[in-house]
Amino acid sequence: MTTAVLICDDSNLARKQLARILPQEWQANLFFAGHGAEALDTLLKQRIDWLFLDLNMPVMDGYQVLQELRNRQLDLNVVVVSGDVQPEAFERVKSLGALDFIRKPVDSAKLQQLMQLHAVRTPPLPEAEQKRVAPTASAELSAEMRDVLQELTNVAMGQAGDLLARLLNVFVKLPIPNVNLIEVSELHMALASVEHETTTSAVCQGFIGGGVSGEALLILTDSSFKDIARLMNYQGELTVKIELELLMDIANILIGAVLKGLAEQIDMSFSQGHPVVLGQHATVSELIKANARRWRKTLAIELSYGIENYNISCDLLLLFTEDSLKTLNYKVAFLLEE
Repeated sequence: MTTAVLICDDSNLARKQLARILPQEWQANLFFAGHGAEALDTLLKQRIDWLFLDLNMPVMDGYQVLQELRNRQLDLNVVVVSGDVQPEAFERVKSLGALDFIRKPVDSAKLQQLMQLHAVRTPPLPEAEQKRVAPTASAELSAEMRDVLQELTNVAMGQAGDLLARLLNVFVKLPIPNVNLIEVSELHMALASVEHETTTSAVCQGFIGGGVSGEALLILTDSSFKDIARLMNYQGELTVKIELELLMDIANILIGAVLKGLAEQIDMSFSQGHPVVLGQHATVSELIKANARRWRKTLAIELSYGIENYNISCDLLLLFTEDSLKTLNYKVAFLLEE
């Protein structure tokens, strides 16, 4: 009987990358889903032997899918494939019945090991399958380019979240990143999730490397400082100085880890400048208005972090210069199949 496989991931890039390294005999009976609800619909209509499942997706995430599979007592092998590599994420999916957990980007050796464990042979990938599309010099943000950048950021975001989770011994909530090419006048729209907060504090740090440059902007709601101080074992009164130290600590952790995660995936390195405080206890609109001269048309990637059971919320924006798009297009083109 032919093995039926379903790959569920909201990223077209992630689906392609995984499909390319699956056993050749599985290619004839391969199904795809862009979110959990679509995957469940397929599972109810079609016999599936293996489900490769992402965690952070719209409509229905991976945790909800696993819970629904348990509720319906559907019998299949589920392997979670995710950029969220926190220890608690691994424990949660295992407790919900997942067979194993593979981190993104998918390591073919890890997949081979998993398949061998379950007596499934995976032949080497033919050279013809490794061809890549030719890079373009376009400075536009195509739908395909947006999808790739979102997936790359999702992986980098997961690595940064894992670092933060281990440091603070918490579970970090990781929503899907937003990727847009915007004017500076639209920047406040990218931060709509924190716009309603009374006041925020922000740090900006420049980065540059191999034809790509920009600034990382970390915005932390002022209401977050109390819980952050408790988790990082700060004692005494929360002064402006202590809040600034906390802001810098969080910025160093998240900005450094996200940039490192992105750089590794596109085979380049970033040099980071000194962090600059954009403002403390101000609204997002005030922060952007005061610093609008720093940015023009920009590629904005927004990552929102929250910590479960704590009143902590921060947004990290990666603001790439418009000139960087040509290099980024060139880099990510080699991650796609023909």
